[in-house]
Amino acid sequence: MRFFLAIWAVCLWAAAVSAQDLSALARFDPSRSFVSDEGRGIAAEFALSQPVPWRVRVLDNPPRLILDVREVDWTGIGTLRRGDRVADLRAGVFRSGWSRLVVEMNAPYLVGEAAMDTGDRGAVIRLRLDPAEAGDFAAKAALPEPPGWALPEPSRIATPPARSGNRLMVVLDPGHGGLDPGAENGPHREAHLMLTFAREFKELLQRDGRFDVVMTREEDVFVPLETRISIARAVQADVFLSLHADALAEGQAVGATIYSLADEASDAASAALAERHDRDDLLAGVDLTGQDDLVARVLLDMARTETRPRIDRLAMSLEGAIKAEGLKMHRRPRQEAGFSVLKSPDIPSVLVELGFMSSDRDLERLIDPEWRARMAAALRDGIARWAAEDAALAGLVRR
Repeated sequence: MRFFLAIWAVCLWAAAVSAQDLSALARFDPSRSFVSDEGRGIAAEFALSQPVPWRVRVLDNPPRLILDVREVDWTGIGTLRRGDRVADLRAGVFRSGWSRLVVEMNAPYLVGEAAMDTGDRGAVIRLRLDPAEAGDFAAKAALPEPPGWALPEPSRIATPPARSGNRLMVVLDPGHGGLDPGAENGPHREAHLMLTFAREFKELLQRDGRFDVVMTREEDVFVPLETRISIARAVQADVFLSLHADALAEGQAVGATIYSLADEASDAASAALAERHDRDDLLAGVDLTGQDDLVARVLLDMARTETRPRIDRLAMSLEGAIKAEGLKMHRRPRQEAGFSVLKSPDIPSVLVELGFMSSDRDLERLIDPEWRARMAAALRDGIARWAAEDAALAGLVRR
């Protein structure tokens, strides 16, 4: 995904943020990052293990760039090579759930370009800073906080709806939302397109009669990644589908892709869940309150080992249903990644990239109601076939 976010220049906290340990959702990779003098300005790239919501602005006295992200472990930032125009780099906790990187500059520079590129290796925030007059810089730094700057309160988890007989509980997770618009192409935002698709998909599933459906967000609001998993847990989800539309900064790609959690991410996922979540919110029917991290991780890994074959069959069933409907898929239709929303150990979870917003052909499909209806029907069929197979296999195991 590629994020083009508004560049905000506001006068905010002047005190430097000292480095602190973080229980982070994303990790900084210094080996793929740099800050250097370029032309008359400054170029910077910050590589992260996964995409995160972010904002950038400038402050004065001394002139500095502020990069706020949710939430990154900036270990290694002090070792990053930098040019002569950057006097200091420091990072740490900014507020609950957010960390801050401060780039102190030797003169006033304003943001000429800011973008996030993502791919198989995570995400890279790219910045270009251009020289500016002192008066222009001061004016930008003195702007008041923009409306909606304050981090929204975490979404409240509604009381789980009553399950209807033997219906399958499906949780739909429209990616991004609120302060995190996701990928953009012209007037089209990933967050809005995925919310539209999820609403239509929910209606289709409810009309079918075999499914109960809950969405992690019903409007354009920010929902923390952990909350999305907690919602699935609260409603006792049978399956969790996170919906996205990818984008590439370079090259071309088209078609839908289905992601499951990468094996190499499993141990880290268990550790992160054990650290970050309430202990009674990790496994269905198991209260880990009072258990130490090692016990919690072992139990989580055992649950994930049991769930993994079910996830593989779910991804395979969705792929088959999409192809059967004659819908375009990526040349590598099934892939793995360490996306946070896939880390629930006992709920079969997949992330479906419906297409590439960077592709004009895919974007035309994403905004076409008829195409969305066909994709929703294919996903419904894939879930239904998987559920039938899953139930049959569970019966064999019990015997």
